[in-house]
Amino acid sequence: MDQIELFYWPTPNGWKITIALEEMGLPYGVTFVDIGKGDQFAPDFLKIAPNNRMPAIIDPGGPGGAPISIFESGAILQYLARKTGMFYGDGERDRVGVEQWLMWQMGGLGPMAGQAHHFLKYAPKLDPPQNLPYAKDRYRAETARLYGVMDRRLAEAEFLAGDFYSIADMACYGWASLWQGQEQTLDDKPHLARWLATVGARPAVVRGMAVGAQKRKQTFGTDKDAQELLFRR
Repeated sequence: MDQIELFYWPTPNGWKITIALEEMGLPYGVTFVDIGKGDQFAPDFLKIAPNNRMPAIIDPGGPGGAPISIFESGAILQYLARKTGMFYGDGERDRVGVEQWLMWQMGGLGPMAGQAHHFLKYAPKLDPPQNLPYAKDRYRAETARLYGVMDRRLAEAEFLAGDFYSIADMACYGWASLWQGQEQTLDDKPHLARWLATVGARPAVVRGMAVGAQKRKQTFGTDKDAQELLFRR
C-alpha cells in the first residue's frame, strides 16, 4: 500500500489524523508544518491546504488509483474511514450518528475550546498582554457547556456515535484531553471522564498522540515573531 503523506503539527487538530492513521494501520510519513515559524504559509503547502491550516494529506493511492490531496481534519477523517471501511459504523444510521458528532466537534468543541486556550493561556502573554475577562468567561463557559453535552451523551452510550468507537471519538479526544488548560472540571462529568480514560488507553491513540510530542513546546512560546504568525494573520 502506498504511504500517505501527512502534513502535521502536534495540536488537537493534527492529533485527529495521527490517531486515525494509527488506528487504521495505514502506512504514513510525516512532514512537520511548524506553525510557529510560518510553514503554513509556504506556497507549496498552500497548494495542498489553501486555508493555510494543517493537517492535510496526500494519498498517492486515491480514488481511481490517482493521487489526491485533502485539507480540513474532518474531511480527512471521513475520507480515511471510507477508504478503509473502518470506524464509520455499519449502515446509514450509524454513519449519520458519526457525522453529526463529527460536525459537532468541527463547529463547536474545536473552535470554542481553541478560543478558551487562546484567551486563558496565550493572550495574557502577548506583547502587550491581552488579559480580557469577558473573553475568558465567555469561552470558558461555552466550553463547559459543550462538555456537559458530551457527558450527557456518554451517559447513554459508550462512545459518541453509539456502542462503537468511531472517527467522531478520534476528532474529539485531542481537544477534550486538554480540559485542564481550558480551566474545566470533570468532577461533575463522570461519563466524560470514563470516556477520556477509555479512549486515552487505546494503544493507537497513545502512538498518535506521541507523534512529534517533543515539538509541541515550540509552538506557543514567548517568541514574538511566532505570536505574530499564530495570532495576528
